[in-house]
Amino acid sequence: MIVGWLIRRSGIIDDNFTDKANDYVFKIGLPVLLFKDLSRADLGGNFSFDLLFYCMGVTTVMFVLIWIFTEIFMKNKDEIGAFVQASFRSSAAVLGMAFIDNMFSDPGMAPIMIVGVVPLFNTYSVILLTFKGKNMMSEKKSMKDTLKKAFVNVAKNPIIWGVIIGIVSSFLEIDFPKIIDKTVDGIAQTGTPFALICVGASFNGGKAIKKIKPTVVASIIKLVVLPAVFLPIAIALGFRHQELVSILILLGSPTTVTCFIMAKSMDNDEVLTSSIIVLTTLLSSVTLTAWIFLLHYQGLI
Repeated sequence: MIVGWLIRRSGIIDDNFTDKANDYVFKIGLPVLLFKDLSRADLGGNFSFDLLFYCMGVTTVMFVLIWIFTEIFMKNKDEIGAFVQASFRSSAAVLGMAFIDNMFSDPGMAPIMIVGVVPLFNTYSVILLTFKGKNMMSEKKSMKDTLKKAFVNVAKNPIIWGVIIGIVSSFLEIDFPKIIDKTVDGIAQTGTPFALICVGASFNGGKAIKKIKPTVVASIIKLVVLPAVFLPIAIALGFRHQELVSILILLGSPTTVTCFIMAKSMDNDEVLTSSIIVLTTLLSSVTLTAWIFLLHYQGLI
């Protein structure tokens, strides 16, 4: 993100480049990354319906509760879509797999968590951002038209298609030729760096400081409140070790860079979104370490 900010300020790239790069990440980079991770995961051999249903249930509860409370307490209605999305949506796929790979010898249960939450993250975000988009709110379209547009946006979402194709490939155990695997690897490796560079290039400190209050509140919700509420429930239900770390990634990892790309492309507040991504990314090195230390101290991981 810092590199992206420096490159943008040096004049090497401009707004047109970042717009095109955002489009590439959303339609190509991240879908291919998710396809790669899921298609090579042993979903059939390590499948846990308990973990799947817990992650799906928690994701739904987080989304609904944060949206309800935001509608009640947030005065600036133009910020609701960006605030809610950035508060509940984690970097489960981008950070989750790498995080667990570094802690354990294999990805374990992380792909199951990704299967459960990434389609919901994208579906809920599309619905939210469609309803709260600036054009949609200003034009005051009918509920029928808004729902129709939301359905079309969900059906066209390339990240959801990347997940679906990856899951199908995993269960069918498709063995692609080496040249295809190499190509997929090369494209997948561009997804996260491009996304982070775009966030940094689009970050405007002057505009961000004006949104410091919602930025801080969303960051506290994302990194502290959600793990504090839902981790004890997961522990009480018997989740341990890799399953518990996967749940921690779902609850307490920083806001995913995909939020910025979707907020920008769907007429929501990209400034607030990028501010929350930057702050949660910076603070997560402290909060995630603290949560892992606490869980390890208790003998749970």
